[in-house]
Amino acid sequence: MKRVILVHGWDGAPEDGWFPWLKKELEGKGFEVVVPALPDSTSPKIENWVPSLASATGTADEETYFVGHSMGCQTIIRYLETLPEGVKVGGAIFVAGFLRALTGLETDEEEEIARNFIDAPLDLDSVRSHLNRSVAIFSDNDPWVPVTNAEDFKEKLGSEVVIQHEQSHFNEGAGFTELPIALEKLLGITQ
Repeated sequence: MKRVILVHGWDGAPEDGWFPWLKKELEGKGFEVVVPALPDSTSPKIENWVPSLASATGTADEETYFVGHSMGCQTIIRYLETLPEGVKVGGAIFVAGFLRALTGLETDEEEEIARNFIDAPLDLDSVRSHLNRSVAIFSDNDPWVPVTNAEDFKEKLGSEVVIQHEQSHFNEGAGFTELPIALEKLLGITQ
């Protein structure tokens, strides 16, 4: 059975935004869906989030897919980097993901949290070796994730890039309780 792991972002939770809708849609199509609550989401740390995702995922294989939002994308990427050589997952959908740049951070604490993810070493060749397919979805007016991140996903991870017009951060605060483009792209890579 194909499994999908939904990975929330910074200050997120499994029941936020479009995650409940996507979980229901996928389960209706026969997928097993796991939506872990990552620890201390208001202050995410690589050393806490990656092991938590690994534990929730269990054994990863080509029937395992990931959908991440924002910091959840970073967490998926860093988790993939930890997989043993030769292990591949089916793919990933990265929604408002980033590798090198965030904007709109308002406090020193926010800057520090972001810097810990952005500045930590990352072997993107290794990450790519574990991914069969990926799609990165961005908005051209995201207040935190500049669309310039799209090039990194395309060039370094081989992701298909989709840029949506005026969709903000694809979060509940911007009115998102459904995200059909994520469902469409996920179904496309699971075929």
